Amino acid sequence: MTAVILGFQLTSAILLILFILLHAGRGGGLSEMFGGGISSVGGSTIMERNLDRITVVTAVVFVVSTIALHFRIRP
Repeated sequence: MTAVILGFQLTSAILLILFILLHAGRGGGLSEMFGGGISSVGGSTIMERNLDRITVVTAVVFVVSTIALHFRIRP
């Protein structure tokens, strides 16, 4: 069971790093990289909003797996 949790931990950590690096800084970020011309009324593109959602879900998986590892490894 610990190996499965550790697998989720490592996968979510790597994906979280990747997704955070894809976010927009002061430039255009993901929309500029892929030439996204589809923008919503709010100013951010649909692709960036989806990236935000995926990043939040990945962060939640990371936190839950960290807590699960803590209780699994702790004697």
